[in-house]
Amino acid sequence: MKNIMSMSLKGLIAAIVFFFFLLPVFLAAGQDRPLPAGKLGQTIALGREISLNTAKHPMSKQYVGNVLNCSSCHLKNGTDLKTLTYIGVATAYPAYSPREDAVITLADRIAYCFMRSMNGIEPPADSTLVTAIAAYITWLSEGAAIKMNPAAPLGPNAMKRININPQTVDIENGKKVYQAQCASCHGDDGQGVKAIQFPEASPGGCTPLWGVNSFNKGAGMYKLQTAASFIKSSMPYGAAVLSEKDAVDVAAYINSKDRPDFDIKKHDIKKHLPNPAPRAKVSN
Repeated sequence: MKNIMSMSLKGLIAAIVFFFFLLPVFLAAGQDRPLPAGKLGQTIALGREISLNTAKHPMSKQYVGNVLNCSSCHLKNGTDLKTLTYIGVATAYPAYSPREDAVITLADRIAYCFMRSMNGIEPPADSTLVTAIAAYITWLSEGAAIKMNPAAPLGPNAMKRININPQTVDIENGKKVYQAQCASCHGDDGQGVKAIQFPEASPGGCTPLWGVNSFNKGAGMYKLQTAASFIKSSMPYGAAVLSEKDAVDVAAYINSKDRPDFDIKKHDIKKHLPNPAPRAKVSN
């Protein structure tokens, strides 16, 4: 009996190690595998290109209201496991979204990003554009077990969130951190530096962090915890060295700057998401 229990415990530990530590590594390495043949592979390749060059791609630029790309936040075009990765994301959908108080699909989530993070309008959720991006994300998630999320639209490799105490935020310190650690890439004025190129992360130069060419106040990055967690895990790019305190303060400084407002009433969801299926509302 002891031997059986010991074997079972070892098996459980092995499974935990595989799913939480080894599988993400295997999935990340799998991004270099050949695409499927035919139209599916072509659609995945299209989604990968749109995600990398969203603001300028002829299929997506009409829906973008700033100069950001999907890859501006989803670094290395969604393959960086440390921050906002696409890897494993598709396994979580359909998922409950507190923001919409509804169960949404991956296509919905992609369309909403154009409205908020891209400060634009939603492409049709059943369009070739959205299908291509969803195909790319799903291809990166291939091999992971489905684990629908009842709490939030987050995948198994979701970014680690740091704790925030609004009472201790020091914007003046955030300004100093920005000038020392961020301005060389994103500019003293926060408008980005096009001459500094990280093509594997986000083409077109370092992105604007505030102003008309940045994300609006409805975007996830406008939430202090999200922005601070992103900065802590990934910035400065390639050499994330900030303390949690400095990450929180500089996020607060960045989000204290002017940026486009967001008014859901200005967005005609029915117009941009034609004939949508009824959303699965959750009763109180």
